[in-house]
Amino acid sequence: MAKRCLAYFSTAFLLLIVFALSSAQTPDSSIYDTFLHCLTQHTNSSTQLSNIVFAQTNPSFPTVLQNYIRNARFNTSQTPKPLLIVTPLRESHVQGAVICAKSVNVQLKIRSGGHDYEGISYISDVPFIILDLFNLRAITVDIENEVAVVQAGATLGEVYYRIWEKSKVHGFPAGVCPTVGVGGHFSGGGYGNMLRKYGLSVDNVIDAQIVDVKGNVLDRKSMGEDLFWAIRGGGGASFGVILSFTVKLVPVPETVTVFRVEKTLETNVTATDLVLQWQQVAPNTDDRLFLRLLLQPVSSKVVKGTKTVRASVVALFLGGADEVVSILEKEFPLLGLKKENCTEVSWIDSVLWWNDDESLKNGDKPETLLDRNLNSAGFLKRKSDYVQNAISRDGLVWIFQKMIELGKTGFVFNPYGGKMGEISSDATPFPHRKGNLFKIQYSVNWDDPSAGAGQNFTNQAKRLYSYMTPFVSKNPRRAFLNYRDLDIGVNNFGKNSFEEGEVYGSKYFGENFERLVNIKTKVDPENFFRNEQSVPVLLSPA
Repeated sequence: MAKRCLAYFSTAFLLLIVFALSSAQTPDSSIYDTFLHCLTQHTNSSTQLSNIVFAQTNPSFPTVLQNYIRNARFNTSQTPKPLLIVTPLRESHVQGAVICAKSVNVQLKIRSGGHDYEGISYISDVPFIILDLFNLRAITVDIENEVAVVQAGATLGEVYYRIWEKSKVHGFPAGVCPTVGVGGHFSGGGYGNMLRKYGLSVDNVIDAQIVDVKGNVLDRKSMGEDLFWAIRGGGGASFGVILSFTVKLVPVPETVTVFRVEKTLETNVTATDLVLQWQQVAPNTDDRLFLRLLLQPVSSKVVKGTKTVRASVVALFLGGADEVVSILEKEFPLLGLKKENCTEVSWIDSVLWWNDDESLKNGDKPETLLDRNLNSAGFLKRKSDYVQNAISRDGLVWIFQKMIELGKTGFVFNPYGGKMGEISSDATPFPHRKGNLFKIQYSVNWDDPSAGAGQNFTNQAKRLYSYMTPFVSKNPRRAFLNYRDLDIGVNNFGKNSFEEGEVYGSKYFGENFERLVNIKTKVDPENFFRNEQSVPVLLSPA
């Protein structure tokens, strides 16, 4: 793709634009007109560009903005709104959007799905434009070569469906929620219920296309191995706009097995006993088996008016029910798994089941995975941790007491081991490999839209996170990039931007952080692609 030169504006004109952008939230029409004029000059397209650029005055603006907001905390009248939303239909629209946002010095936020726990792809405290990639969702599956090219705006559900259309014995290791967008998921690491067998999504990415800060379209060869390394776990939005990923497909058996088994603190085999044994088994068992553990405070069925903790083991086994029952009878006897607890399904039906374990009873078909529409987005807060040493019985008893006191925040424990322990911590920017038993997601959802409820539930999550300090990784306390959490640090991009970035960067990336900074400084020295937790650049000495 030929390089495009930036349009040059006079200093006076730039000052007028910057002044307009820094004024009240409602932009005047000149911003829209200026951007649209620039886009027309820098886009080789027959598309009526006014149909893909939405100003706040456009009647469709609220719908386009809200369609991919998955956290209702960031969908209020007080939430900062973008000056414009650009919804590209082809790569030249993305190139033009980058050039034009840069030329008018407006921050560009890149949204590929909206499963962004802190909303940093669609909110900002400074004037900004959203580049929303939802129209760029083409998926080409080549079963003969066992690869697929997936555009960044595709959802995981669409990826799984398109693979299933071509083959009943291929899949791809990625997340369990079908409405997650590929761009953010893959570039942040991308994990799911096949990670112990096949690793992360990024471990199976073999090429990519990205629009850089100059508006050039680069593939793996032209971007070079450093940048290709960075966008496989370092977050694409720090380095450019991901257009597509080329991925290796993985084999899956014609029949896989799913099951859910639940215990509480009040059952014969208690939740405490179950979790103790789960910690020994889940990271070390057959790598075809993924045993997710959910811990949730719930109302007691034994003592009315009190709470207990429910432990649920939710599993995928890449094989038949008889085999997994046999494995777990020996390794995990406290689970008490019986064949009648298991459901043998095709891999694509396991995707439906993991999204909603009532789906198969309800007669849902694979076409359900193409549905992008949510009935409504709920309010939520998420945080993350890594556990490297098993938590003792006394520790678990104390944690469960705290969960009951807090009342609503739960845990999702995702076991590692298997393939995750075989890949070096610097193979990709994602460093959390060997030595980690499991990852924790702190999870709380609520429906009350009041500010008081939001404060209460987010504080619950923060308190439980604080209580867990003795039991999790240290120096630094690790975190998962795709479970975005602004509590662990933000960047103001002033003179201390490296130091501010290192606070969260060391947690997300470990010893890979400095390599990411060096790559960022090389490919985007002016730090155009930035957000509250992006990779910073090294500042030149004054």
